[in-house]
Amino acid sequence: MRYFVLMGNTRPLPTANSTRTTRAWCAHCGMGLAAPPPGSSGGSSVRCAFCHRRGVGDRSGMTTTMVASPPPRAPLLLSVQREIPASYPKICGKKRALLVGVTYTGTPYELKGTVNDVAEMRRLLVDMFGFPSSCILELTEKQSDPTRLPTRENLLLAMRWLTAGCTAGDSLVFQFAGHGVQRVDMKDDEVDGYDEALCPVDFERSGNVLDDEINEAIVRPLGTGVKLHAIMDTCHSGTSLDLPYLCRVSRTGYWQWEDHCRHGETGKRPNGGLVISISSCRDDQKSADASSASIGAMMDSFIQAVEAEPGTTYGRLLGAMRARIRDGHGSCRIPGRLGSYVRRKMTPSSSVQEPQLCSSEMFDIYRKPFLL
Repeated sequence: MRYFVLMGNTRPLPTANSTRTTRAWCAHCGMGLAAPPPGSSGGSSVRCAFCHRRGVGDRSGMTTTMVASPPPRAPLLLSVQREIPASYPKICGKKRALLVGVTYTGTPYELKGTVNDVAEMRRLLVDMFGFPSSCILELTEKQSDPTRLPTRENLLLAMRWLTAGCTAGDSLVFQFAGHGVQRVDMKDDEVDGYDEALCPVDFERSGNVLDDEINEAIVRPLGTGVKLHAIMDTCHSGTSLDLPYLCRVSRTGYWQWEDHCRHGETGKRPNGGLVISISSCRDDQKSADASSASIGAMMDSFIQAVEAEPGTTYGRLLGAMRARIRDGHGSCRIPGRLGSYVRRKMTPSSSVQEPQLCSSEMFDIYRKPFLL
């Protein structure tokens, strides 16, 4: 599962009275907690009243725990002063891509297929959509160049590289394969009350990359005539770019755009460009690796759907992805149409991840062709 919960420890803070307590924050949802100091009765385990998860004192349990200060909220991209590394690709032509696969090597939440996701996406972009191989930037833990490791700072710099100097007619792609989490929305700009966030390889030290930051980095700068597609294979990734419209699509093919702008805000739209995201699941769902663990289930369904029907529409692409994931779910392996029918009847729809489509503008998903 591409899902985990942030970990941390507690330390006591002084109080006005003689009884020492710990002021902490739930590392899952970010809500404040008041707890007995470590070592006292009940001090090692506290349940968050908001998300109802229990904190424990060590990292091995992979459950929610407390941190002694609020979860780090690093400054937004625009405050990053570093120059874009000279080793990043020089832009030539109208197409470029940033592909990120985070493995979290040597940790309890290590992933196996993310580097393969990046390799498969590069192949698809070059072979099917004419992206120059020299204009594709990869961030993975396999890289020898330290500026191409998927750290938080490198990810922010690479996002700047992706959008720098874009002009009308440019086509950009951002792919992320790794872990994703949700944090309590402190700005009241989320319909569900949560921010979605990406986990770079150094997230425990440097923090996550919030959807607000992603939007500021690669959505808002895009001018008229620039197009960006985001392919997001993480848990809780449905609205991970904070785009204004989410497309609801039923199993029968009925579709409707849902407005996700809070209080009529318009500040999170591109500056005339078009941004479309295809993500692996709803905001409240988890994303899974394929059974072979060689490639993510979402990336497998995406590549298979694109290659099976070149020039497909967004609606048909989304439907094909969902069908492939749904038919591969569970232990039922009856082949053919009978197997597909049995799996649809036996598997609750709420238990299967559903790829999502978001956009900066509404369009007819069964008329608009999918083009990168």
